[in-house]
Amino acid sequence: MKVLITGAQGQVGQALLRTVPAGCDVHGLGRDELDISREDAVRAITDSVRPDVIVNAAAYTAVDRAETESAACYQVNAEGPRFLAKSAKDQGARLLHISTDFVYDGKASSPYLPDAIPRPLGVYGASKRRGEEAVLETLGSGALVLRTAWVYAAWGNNFLRTMLRLMAERRSVRVVADQVGSPTAARSLADVLWRFVERRDIHGIYHWTDAGVASWYDFAVAIAEEGALMKLLPPDVEVSPISTEEYLTPARRPAYSVLDKRSTYAVLGLRPVHWRTGLRATLGEIARG
Repeated sequence: MKVLITGAQGQVGQALLRTVPAGCDVHGLGRDELDISREDAVRAITDSVRPDVIVNAAAYTAVDRAETESAACYQVNAEGPRFLAKSAKDQGARLLHISTDFVYDGKASSPYLPDAIPRPLGVYGASKRRGEEAVLETLGSGALVLRTAWVYAAWGNNFLRTMLRLMAERRSVRVVADQVGSPTAARSLADVLWRFVERRDIHGIYHWTDAGVASWYDFAVAIAEEGALMKLLPPDVEVSPISTEEYLTPARRPAYSVLDKRSTYAVLGLRPVHWRTGLRATLGEIARG
């Protein structure tokens, strides 16, 4: 099976390239090699590679900057997926498109089902929702949208790596405690994406994060505790909770963005892994260098 991965230099893209299953001929392209916001570039690559499956891990993810760079954000997150979907349709290929919890407004009190009505709060979430719609409208049963949240890895720019750096430098951090979601290890997400790649019969919208629920404060406390146990951090790091109002950002974020994964568990026959297990595994990668 020939698989084209966009955004191959990002967290999820790298995780996919590190976990390629047997029987897959993978072409991983970063932004320098394929800018999905350019339809001509997308067309040229898909005509050359002729993939059976495209996994779109490319995205504009600067949530706050998107508020002032909306055109650039929409070009990557909405038009890019549309271009990929059109090319996939012409090639007879499937498209697995990665989306986000930011399509929701965070006002729910129970995990969001895949068919919950999206109500994004900002430009980033709205652009990602537009991309979902473009993919599903263009490809129908040839498309699968997988929403995820709070992704981190042993590489790249993410909350885990930022916390490790700040905790080592300052020994004290203040972290928002009233935004709740599910931290997700990039390797966990990659494993699920590969399972979907192999299942040609599945399409539509699905959710995936690691199991369990946490605030950013809870996540930071766990990083401090587990990091100290692995000698990545000193044992006396102080983590203090603050409110969203005390840490204002240009973009509004959903206060509650826990995703319901039961349909994914059912179709793939998976058992959930708790986010703290994924955190230990990722810290272990960092500790081993």
